[in-house]
Amino acid sequence: MFSSFLVPKANFHDGILIDMKVTIYTDGSSKGNPGPGGWGAIFITDSEVIELGGSEIVTTNNRMELLGAIMGLREIGPDMSVTEVEVCTDSQYVKKGMSEWIKGWIAKNWIGSTKKPVLNRDLWELLKKEEERLASLSIRITWTYVRGHAGIPLNERADIIATSCADSVSANGATNLQLYRGRKEDYTYL
Repeated sequence: MFSSFLVPKANFHDGILIDMKVTIYTDGSSKGNPGPGGWGAIFITDSEVIELGGSEIVTTNNRMELLGAIMGLREIGPDMSVTEVEVCTDSQYVKKGMSEWIKGWIAKNWIGSTKKPVLNRDLWELLKKEEERLASLSIRITWTYVRGHAGIPLNERADIIATSCADSVSANGATNLQLYRGRKEDYTYL
C-alpha cells in the first residue's frame, strides 16, 4: 500500500530559488507484537502534502515505526531543492536510536548496551543509509519527538494511517483509508 509521488524540482518566489524544508510525521502500528502491522508517513513541503502508508503481514510495532521513517525519507530525491528535513515521531525508540544510540551501535559492531545484538538491525542500517544519502546531498535531518495521542493533528493522522494499514492486513486488504496527495492549503490536518 505504498503511494509514490513527485515533488517540484525547485521552489521559486519572485524568480529566486528558495531552499525548502520538508517535515515528515511518521508512525507505526502492530496488532499483536508480533502481528499484522502498518506504517504511515505524512510528507509536507512548502506547497504540498503527501500521505504514505504500507503494511506487513507479521511484524512488530518498532519495525513499523522504523519503516515509516525510512519510507518518508526515501521520497526525497536529489533533484529537489531540500536543505532540511525534520522527522517527527512519537517513538522514542526511533528518535533516540537515530540521535543518541546508533553511533555507539555501529562502533560496537551492532551490539547494544545489554551486550546483545541490536534488534531490527536491518532497518536501522536502512535508516542510517537514508540519513547518509541525504547528508551527501547537503540535507540536514533533525529527529523530533512528539508525544503520541496528545491531540497533535499530524501525529494523530499518521497514527490513523498506520493503524488502518495494519487493520487492512487482517481484513485481506480491505480498507476505507484514503491517502491524500495535494495542495498544502487544502489539507485538513494542518
